[in-house]
Amino acid sequence: MSVLSATTQKQVEDILVQTKLLTNEELTTLRSKAKADGMPLLTYLVNRKHISNEELTKTIAQVTNVPYVNLTNARVDPDVLALLPQETAERNMAVPLGEMQHRLAVGMLDADNVQAADFLANKLGRPIKVYAASEEGIRQVLGQYKAKIGEEVTNAFEDQREIEELVVDPNAAKAEDLTKSVQDSPVSKVLTAMLEYAVNHRASDIHIEPHENQLIVRCRVDGVLREMMKLPKATEPPIVSRIKILASLKIDEHRIPQDGQFTVTVSKRQIDLRVAISPVVWGEQVVIRLLDKSGTSLQLEDMGYHGRALRVIRAGIQRPNGLILTSGPTGSGKTTSMYALLQEVKNDTVNIVTLEDPVEYKIEGVNQIQVNSDVGLTFATGLRSILRQDPDIVMVGEIRDKETATLAVQAALTGHLVFSTLHTNSAAGILPRLLDMGIEPFLIASTVHTIIGQRLVRRIVPDTRVSYQASKTEVEAIHATIGHLLPATPADVKKVSEDLGYETLPLRDQTAYTLFKGEDGPDSPGGYKGRMGLYEVFDVSQGIQDLILKRATSGEIQRAAQAQGMITMHEDGYLKALAGYTTLSEVNRVAAIDSA
Repeated sequence: MSVLSATTQKQVEDILVQTKLLTNEELTTLRSKAKADGMPLLTYLVNRKHISNEELTKTIAQVTNVPYVNLTNARVDPDVLALLPQETAERNMAVPLGEMQHRLAVGMLDADNVQAADFLANKLGRPIKVYAASEEGIRQVLGQYKAKIGEEVTNAFEDQREIEELVVDPNAAKAEDLTKSVQDSPVSKVLTAMLEYAVNHRASDIHIEPHENQLIVRCRVDGVLREMMKLPKATEPPIVSRIKILASLKIDEHRIPQDGQFTVTVSKRQIDLRVAISPVVWGEQVVIRLLDKSGTSLQLEDMGYHGRALRVIRAGIQRPNGLILTSGPTGSGKTTSMYALLQEVKNDTVNIVTLEDPVEYKIEGVNQIQVNSDVGLTFATGLRSILRQDPDIVMVGEIRDKETATLAVQAALTGHLVFSTLHTNSAAGILPRLLDMGIEPFLIASTVHTIIGQRLVRRIVPDTRVSYQASKTEVEAIHATIGHLLPATPADVKKVSEDLGYETLPLRDQTAYTLFKGEDGPDSPGGYKGRMGLYEVFDVSQGIQDLILKRATSGEIQRAAQAQGMITMHEDGYLKALAGYTTLSEVNRVAAIDSA
């Protein structure tokens, strides 16, 4: 945001009040709060979400008499984007939009910067018409420079002969020769383009998959894989070799799996990359997991915890000792949930120590240890060391074996509050899993007190969300899944809604329900963008302790937890669908009807 004169800022504030985005009283209060935080008022308003950046940009454009354009959902012709090099566009935060009255329309962040406008006109070699646009809108268009990434990457190799020159016979060359051959080559451009595309599209993983006649690259966005590009088969050896070099792996080893890591900086953000390479029929498959090390500050409510689940968790973390365990498959957000729990309990009076593999987010005020099995620092050995550091709260990234499980239980018995995760299909499955690891039933019953099961579903894009009337099949599914949870009469609506943590809920015997869906788009496939959690949370009551001592199955524990009020992941998903956060089809895709 450019610096505004006092007169311009006053005019902006007046329009915000006139358009009823803020009242005079709110503006006065927020001005005092902004001053106390040492932050400019307009920046404070946007950061604290009192107004959106789009609303502020539009208001400033109105005051400065510059035409405004909303680019948050705009699609620009690739031929138009090609008129201005991406590097120039990013440096000036300006994007070409198309022809308009014999001039090229350009969206700019600093639209009243005459010198920047003249520079762009000279760069383009033609007159331009400048429009004010928000940073989010411009970055959304900048991301489209990579829309034809497969074609651009293939063109990075000037011709087939250049590709073949990079393919070194491992039997006829030394490793250092292969390193040199890919160090300063189009391969670097390929890998850079892949990583930029993945980071800009919020991908969690990149899959590089060799086939018989081609190399297919896919990325996982919001839990769903989508194809990024196809490359000639001959590009596989140099690309895989380049990744091995960066991850400090053996580039002449093709027979066994290898794991490594390296760090890159993309869009001024440091991204930690975890690399797994495995031999497959047609070559070597590479899976790269992207971890944004800049971190995030999530609250439990922001992650999708509501009502009963939230109350059980907050009661659990108030206890001075015991085990709080989270379950779910890989990539279901278990670690993020534990980080949110740590932020709830973190204060100056407690010593928090974590043992993680990897350390995904760095949290101020928490002592985080990175597991390193190469030097003998495993979860088990690290946990022994942690217990000698006088911790109050311990987080163990994952319980993988009997030794770690035993140590975690002993820590809980000796006065520590312990957070950890296990890989099970449901919350109730955690307890039999600990039995399977060889932990005695009486130890489980006396230490484990809060259990969380979770999955992630894609969110509907709020800006493009539209409502529709549920079909007969959907109505029947709602009745069957959450009919017993919904209020029976209008008098019960407030009480039940507050209990379940939603603003308002429909009645259980309705013959029609309002559901929501998003608008499909290049940046929001299926109308989804981002994810949130589905949760089932229960505390280990006396009845469940008795079942553990009898070595009950996960199904028996699940039924007991539901009897004491637990909302299952499937039920939680249907409640979130009625609230407009996601869709029934997405919930059905992710959460089984019988989580047990």
